[in-house]
Amino acid sequence: MNKLNEMMEEDQSLAIKEIDNIKNLSDEVIKLQQLEKNIKAKEQDLKSLKETATKISGEVIPTIMNEMSLSSLKLADGSSVEIKKIYGASIPIAQREAAFNWLRNNDLGDIIKNEVTVSFGRNEDTKASDYAILAQSQGYQPAQRLKVEPMTLKALLRERTEAGKEMPSDLFNTFVGNQTKIRSK
Repeated sequence: MNKLNEMMEEDQSLAIKEIDNIKNLSDEVIKLQQLEKNIKAKEQDLKSLKETATKISGEVIPTIMNEMSLSSLKLADGSSVEIKKIYGASIPIAQREAAFNWLRNNDLGDIIKNEVTVSFGRNEDTKASDYAILAQSQGYQPAQRLKVEPMTLKALLRERTEAGKEMPSDLFNTFVGNQTKIRSK
């Protein structure tokens, strides 16, 4: 009987421990859910703040300074405010071939990178070496990719814009805007 009581007490303590574990787990799950909810709210707040800052930097301050015929301004505390032009450009996938043709036809084809790559699996170093020497004569099919580096395209847009030349908006996504730069003393 004594042995039976010990077993029953042991089972009861295990059951109590299990209930405590379930309560602890439940508490931690609720805590995690609340943290994730708070993080999402803070991220939304941060996104909103960034949008407001972008609008003030790119539109409000440049408009006011333009109306005042100012491109820069020194403040009383020694810091300065300056409006900089910013540029952005990309080639939509659907317009890639036409954009590349436009670049070539306008003597800008040298900014197009033509990459030919071949992928080999593990332990195929010998095949890779053979391919490097014999290329397609061995029956391998290379992957070819034409591209223009984003920063190169951005620089081209800046150069052309500053020279009074345009880039066709039906072939390129372009953006020219302003950004306020504040330099502390």
